[in-house]
Amino acid sequence: MDIISQLQEQLNEMAMVAVNTFGTLQRDAPPVRLSNSYPDPLNPNPNPDDTSNPQAQPNPGAPPALDLAEHPKAMSHALVLAAKKFDALVVALPLSSEEDQLKRIRELQAENEIVGLELQKQLEAAELELKQVEVLFNEATDNCINLKKPD
Repeated sequence: MDIISQLQEQLNEMAMVAVNTFGTLQRDAPPVRLSNSYPDPLNPNPNPDDTSNPQAQPNPGAPPALDLAEHPKAMSHALVLAAKKFDALVVALPLSSEEDQLKRIRELQAENEIVGLELQKQLEAAELELKQVEVLFNEATDNCINLKKPD
C-alpha cells in the first residue's frame, strides 16, 4: 500500500477515535450542577431523613461499573498515538524538489503514452476480429435461412 493510502487510512482512524472519544465523554460525563439554586441533577428530590440511596447500592449480578475517570485518559491516549502514527507517516513521505517531480511527471507521461499506443493497437485488432466474426455470422445465418427443406 502506498504512503498516501496509509495517510488516508490513518486520518480516518484518527477521525473515528476522535468521534468515539467525544461521544464517550459526552455520554459518560457526570452532570454538573450549575448553581446552588438549582436542584442536584443526581438527586432531584433530596430528603435529608432518607439515608438510602438506590444509586449507591450496586446490583449484585450487574457487571462492574467502568472507571469513568480512566476511560477518557485511555481514549485520549489512543487519539495521541493515532496522531503520532500520522506524523510518522508524514515524515516518511519522500521529499523531492520541483525538478525531480517534473522529471517523474515526464516519465509517467511517456509510460502513459506507450501504454496508450498498446491499448490502441489492441482495440484496432479487436475491432478487426469483431468485423470478421460479424461477416462469418452473417454468412452462417444466410446459409441457414437459404437451406431448403429436404424432399
